[in-house]
Amino acid sequence: MTGSAQHTRAEAGERYEVFHTECPARDVVDHVTSRWGVWVLISLRSNDLRFYELRESIQGISEKMLAQTLRALVQDGLLRREVEPTTPPQVTYGLTEFGRDVGEPLAELFDRITRRLSPRDAG
Repeated sequence: MTGSAQHTRAEAGERYEVFHTECPARDVVDHVTSRWGVWVLISLRSNDLRFYELRESIQGISEKMLAQTLRALVQDGLLRREVEPTTPPQVTYGLTEFGRDVGEPLAELFDRITRRLSPRDAG
């Protein structure tokens, strides 16, 4: 992907050609629905978190995969990354307005699924 997918918004009434391989919206959907992207967005729905807090909240994700997922979601404009110039640097991630808009239905889907599971099916 070159640049941010957020950089080219469709004009009012205009739609992206989502079935075309060059459509920038496809890259964003791929990142959001990747194995870890959805969990990052759900984890950040209530609070901004530091890298290690995200790693602890999303069991099973490696540091490498978390870093790659965060980088893609930041590039897509779904997350903001704030670095405090301390030693070592403290990096905090949070949802942008776009990220909240995309993450809300994912969190709602997650909540619907977990409400339907019987206690023995959960976790």
